[in-house]
Amino acid sequence: MKTIWILVLVVFYNGISLNGVATNVPARPPFVSIGALLPFNSTIGKVAKVAIQAAVDDVNADPTILGGTKLRIKMQNADKSGFLGIIDALKFMETDTVAIVGPQSSVTAHAISFVANELQIPLLSYSSTDPTLSSPQFPFFVMTARNDLYQMAAIAEIVDYYGWKEVIAIYGDDDYGRNGIAALGDKLAERRCKISFKAPLTPAATREEITDLLVKVALTESRILVVHTFNSWGPVVFSVAQYLGMMGPGYVWITTNWLSTLLETDSPLPAGTLDDIQGVLTLRMYTPDSELKRKFVSRWSTLTSGTTAYGSNPMGLSTYGLYAYDTVWLLAHAINAFFDQGGNISFSNDSRLAALRGGSLHLDALNIFNGGNLLRQNILQVNMTGVTGKVKFNPDGNLIHPAYDIINVIGNGIRRIGYWSNYSGLSVVPPETLYSRPPNRSSSSQKLHGVIWPGQTAQKPRGWVYPENGRHLRIAVPSRVSYCEFVSQVPGTDKFAGYCIDVFTAAINLLPYAVPYKLIPYGDGVNNPSCTELVRLITAGVSVLKQKLYRFSKVQWFFVVYSVSSFI
Repeated sequence: MKTIWILVLVVFYNGISLNGVATNVPARPPFVSIGALLPFNSTIGKVAKVAIQAAVDDVNADPTILGGTKLRIKMQNADKSGFLGIIDALKFMETDTVAIVGPQSSVTAHAISFVANELQIPLLSYSSTDPTLSSPQFPFFVMTARNDLYQMAAIAEIVDYYGWKEVIAIYGDDDYGRNGIAALGDKLAERRCKISFKAPLTPAATREEITDLLVKVALTESRILVVHTFNSWGPVVFSVAQYLGMMGPGYVWITTNWLSTLLETDSPLPAGTLDDIQGVLTLRMYTPDSELKRKFVSRWSTLTSGTTAYGSNPMGLSTYGLYAYDTVWLLAHAINAFFDQGGNISFSNDSRLAALRGGSLHLDALNIFNGGNLLRQNILQVNMTGVTGKVKFNPDGNLIHPAYDIINVIGNGIRRIGYWSNYSGLSVVPPETLYSRPPNRSSSSQKLHGVIWPGQTAQKPRGWVYPENGRHLRIAVPSRVSYCEFVSQVPGTDKFAGYCIDVFTAAINLLPYAVPYKLIPYGDGVNNPSCTELVRLITAGVSVLKQKLYRFSKVQWFFVVYSVSSFI
């Protein structure tokens, strides 16, 4: 009997099971190095910096998460954009980190995702939400917030809900802006709507450039404007729009969640800024109410003690802060699973980068994380509950249950008019209450509360006007001398009146989009013109009007000629 127990002890001591499979698990290191790339002074970054540090402290204070291993984080102030921002990121990746929280910018994320693929270092970004970043092209980029594809789907459903057909897109002319608007165009097309005019602005747009662009926008027919831009000059768009009289009745302004983030972080905004955004609709990533969330929100004032956002106002907690906090916890759970599966923290030289040794860029200093693939797999398999709710990825690499609050800016604050979720569309009840029911996308189930639109009106805007510079539909009207009650030219003017004209005008006004037109008399005003001859000219594609030869589209002419001629 003693011999058997000794044999058992020897087996377990050597880490060998009875079937000959190794069960030895490497000892966990005392700490694991992770990094964070974010601009410390941006609207999103200043909140995320506090939230990330709080999450690291909370993870390290809980020995059940990493079994005694501590997270050691290094934060890089990535306050530069473009090429310089990419260089900062590359310098940061010279350090032996197993994962990086960030970057904040989608433009930077596109560039360094290629580096992450090469070095097998997972990037977990709570704010880079460009839809194309979730492509299989970037396997080591993990989006830990809501993909903008869903945000654009929500906007498309709002546009369709109110019966509008065309929108104008104002956006930053970079990867983030262009890809987001491309997604919006696709989602609108699914609902037989479209972007009628694209208004791109450079990332460093000046007030003069914004003014020039909005003047062009004001000359178009659509009055539904979607603003997908940056916190830096987003408010300037509304300031200029107010100056140009574009924040009055008839206009609809919808913004992506940059505006709700500004309102949450820097509230209360200056009175002038608030006046500029009255009646605007904006989206905010939805996070369900929970005990975890309430506790973290209650801690926020302590965490930000001595920190201000705008002037002397305390810094508010935006949803990006909540997602940044959960990102660290998600990473901690994945690292724990990585260790449980025998993962080891080790790095090796990249032979392809080693060939560049001797250059002034020192790219050979970048090392491959040997356990990168295993850690990435564990990140995508995390199933936890955080301050943002359920944190779990679907097979496409996006977080499950995407949802948004729909917010109306009114007076000194905001009012939630409803929710959008990928599960059930628009509703006035929280999305989680609908997850237990079968999905219902019927038109009768789509509901939102009332909106106070720009100009302090509760009446839904029509969504379009006759454009100042649009191409007019030229319509031939018989210049008759009999049956004038049906159609006749008003003496001394170029206008027409009569029953047929009233029917046509009423039909035009019922259309959900603008059809600018011009009525052109056909005939000499002395003799009744031949409608048969007019139809013949239409079939030939030409018509003689006022002694001039015009070529017209047959489709454009048919309805009006028929409506006028059929009564005479």
